[in-house]
Order: sequence, then C-alpha cells, then structure tokens
Amino acid sequence: MLSEKLKEALNNQMNNEFAAAHEYMAMAAYCESRSYEGFANFYIQQAKEERFHGMKLYDYLNDRGVRAVFKEIPAPTTDYNSILDTFKAGLAQEKEVTKSFYNISDVATDEKEYATLSFIRWFLDEQVEEEATFERHIDYIERIKDDNNALFIYERELAKRSFDEENE
Repeated sequence: MLSEKLKEALNNQMNNEFAAAHEYMAMAAYCESRSYEGFANFYIQQAKEERFHGMKLYDYLNDRGVRAVFKEIPAPTTDYNSILDTFKAGLAQEKEVTKSFYNISDVATDEKEYATLSFIRWFLDEQVEEEATFERHIDYIERIKDDNNALFIYERELAKRSFDEENE
C-alpha cells in the first residue's frame, strides 16, 4: 500500500504532466501565430507525449488502488520573444519534471516501495532524453538563428516529427 506522501507525489506528478502538455500547446500556438508550422508540430507532439506520461501515471495510480486526483491547471505562458525562448522554456520545464521524479524516487526509496521505484525508472530514463533533446535544439537554433534558410530547413525537419505511443 502506498503512503499518503507517495500518493500525493504521484498525483502531483500526474497533474504536472497534464500541465506540461498545456504549456506545450501554448508554445505550439505561439509558433503557429508566427507561421512556424514545423516548430508548432514539434510542440504538438511534445504535448501528446506529456499527456501519454500523465495517463501512464493515472494508470499506475489506479493499478495500485489509488484514486487519481485532478487539480486545476494553471494558465500557460502565451507570449515569447522568439522561437529560441520557447525551447529554453521547454528545457526549464523538463528540468522541473526531472526534479519531481527524483523526489518521487527518493520517497519511494525511503519507504522501500520497490514497485514504484521500478515504475519511476522509465520516467527517469525518459527525462535524460527529454533534456538532451531540448539542449540540442537550443544549441542548433542558437547557431542558425540569423540564417533564415537554415532555420527554414530545420523547421521543415521538425515538421516530420510524430509521437508514437507504441514506441514509448
């Protein structure tokens, strides 16, 4: 049986994942409003991925006999100064998610809740990938931001990205 502390941490993280999806959709809207459909697609796929993560946590809570508690999702940031700013905000968000999963891992370790530790490991591995992805995009965009042709080509590449639940 999960402790109240662990139930709360898992529920909070489930809500964080859905809030992250909301943030990514706001970033997509920002990109769309500036005719950056490729960057918008990147964020739409990110939002799908975050919703998938939220549902994974929801399912785990249910599997453990814990009622999922949904909280109000705060309004996302809706204005950015540049495409680069959206990626920097995305990286900051992913770093916060990583901290939250570390916290859950610490609580589960302290409580010898090995099933939760096993479950959370997937998310920890995923966060390494997420942070690295954003760091790579930031690095590349910083290098090409003044070259409209390179930015256009890069955006076209991001337009091809799709999220596949089966391969998660």
